[in-house]
Amino acid sequence: MTGLSPVFPEAVLWDMDGTLLDTEPIWDEAMDALAARHGVPMTPQLRRATLGNNSVDALTKVYDAARLPESGRDFDADEAWMVAMVVKLFARELPWRPGAVALLDLVAAAEIPMVLVTNTMREVADIAIETIGAHRFVATVCGDEVAVGKPAPDIYLRAAEIVGAAPGDCLAIEDSPTGAAAAHAAGVPNLVVPSQIPVAAASKRVFRQTLAGLTVDDLARLFAQARTDTPA
Repeated sequence: MTGLSPVFPEAVLWDMDGTLLDTEPIWDEAMDALAARHGVPMTPQLRRATLGNNSVDALTKVYDAARLPESGRDFDADEAWMVAMVVKLFARELPWRPGAVALLDLVAAAEIPMVLVTNTMREVADIAIETIGAHRFVATVCGDEVAVGKPAPDIYLRAAEIVGAAPGDCLAIEDSPTGAAAAHAAGVPNLVVPSQIPVAAASKRVFRQTLAGLTVDDLARLFAQARTDTPA
């Protein structure tokens, strides 16, 4: 096999929060405030359960923790409140995850199409995309632009459709159990670089501690491994 050219994915599908940008501490702050708004503490267990969720799933878990009856669950009002708070928090400096900028540049130089695939709603995501650079991607897909957000497969299936590739020919880069589950459900091989909580092993899933130091040849190797790997 020596001397053969590496096989690159047809597209790289990037998660945003916790993968490209170190925004999970900002979401921690917002989720703490949301829980307090409903009179419950944001315990480590509850935060782990909501990490990477779309807004409906995250709100439902907070409502359940608060034992809020169905009649008292105002998703629209609480989502608007969360959006306003997170927009304000995102207006501060958004730090990059280690190695993210360099790898974005290397993938672009290799002319591999990239799609940003985030559960964050468009109104909030666009603020972060200004930091990342919309020009880097052929498209960006947000959680409120598909029928069901992560961990459902919809958002990854949509991203693969946009680039005209089979899901199994793309590579997803994720940090959370919710995002990795979405990629898995869509049949997209995924590279997981955990940010806050561990992600379980699964088929078509490989792991790395950081994006720092990765080359495009490394990415091709990890892609090949993810396409064939089964969990240990």
